[in-house]
Amino acid sequence: MPIDLNEHLKKKRAQIDEKASLEQKNNNQGGGNNRPNNNRNNRGNNGFNMESFPMPSMPSGKTLGVLIVIILFIVIFIAARPFVIVNAGEVGIKVTTGKYDPKPLDPGLHFFVPIIQDVIIVDTKVRTINFSRIEDMGNIGREQSILRNDAINVMDTSGMTISIELTVQYQLEREKVPATIAEYGTAWEQKIINPVIRDVVRSAVGNYPTEELPTKRDEVANLIYTGFKSKLDATPNQPVKLVSIQLREIVLPEQVKTRIEGVELAKRDAQKAKEEANALRERAKGKADALEIEAKGQSEANRLVNESLSQRLLELRQIETQGKFNEALKENANAQIFLTPGGAVPNIWVDSKSKQKSAVIGQ
Repeated sequence: MPIDLNEHLKKKRAQIDEKASLEQKNNNQGGGNNRPNNNRNNRGNNGFNMESFPMPSMPSGKTLGVLIVIILFIVIFIAARPFVIVNAGEVGIKVTTGKYDPKPLDPGLHFFVPIIQDVIIVDTKVRTINFSRIEDMGNIGREQSILRNDAINVMDTSGMTISIELTVQYQLEREKVPATIAEYGTAWEQKIINPVIRDVVRSAVGNYPTEELPTKRDEVANLIYTGFKSKLDATPNQPVKLVSIQLREIVLPEQVKTRIEGVELAKRDAQKAKEEANALRERAKGKADALEIEAKGQSEANRLVNESLSQRLLELRQIETQGKFNEALKENANAQIFLTPGGAVPNIWVDSKSKQKSAVIGQ
């Protein structure tokens, strides 16, 4: 006879419910001796032990409240971030209800009370400002130590604009940072550095004519450095230390460049003419020296000849000359002989037949 499946399942479910009720009754009455038999019956009827899968127990109300408080505290802590990390090359300033702590915070982890306190991070590394006409000399930003400003323009006496490009390096005094920020704010560079250097540059450049600026570059740079340093030293509390100033370029107007080029060309021409004149003078002096030396040599020769003359030498010269006259008279009997004062040496004879022929016989 076929078994009705639904009826069979109902019977099994009824048996399981009856056994569970009986087990619960035994547990309530402390009758623990029947539990092993029930467990064996459960395993025999169902194929598994119900007690091998215990249900988790729910926490009590007090424990649950503690867990909720802890979780809320963690969430509030993360959202409020009551801590800050100060990196190397920076200092922190703790502000409590608007009052700045005079002692700066060193690099590391620091905690503060949210809403009541705050920490301001200030960069204390060497900073650089490039005053330039070129736009890619640096960007302004908190994480950047290189800033860029426009070149410093100076008006000369003729109304033309001169652009000065330079680089300024400086550094905040670390121990004075809280007082500096309290006095000047976080935009302290626009109050201490930028306006002061512009004023110093204009004063320094104004000491020279425009045309002389390229040749006075080192003097101008020195004036800018000393002037700016004295201004910083005169600032109350001396918050900034000057590292260096480099004068990169003096940009002159085109009219001034043309004028300077003309002056330089004229100077070069004048220098060239001067060098040529000096060369001619040296050559003339050399010739004069040569003539003087020659004259001195001739004078010395004459002196030596004069010292060597004697009466016997003169008589010898007279005999030699008389012999030459005699030879001449043999060829020309009409020749005329003139005796010069001082003796027969030297003497002059003239051929009377030929007026074009004359000779001086001497020595």
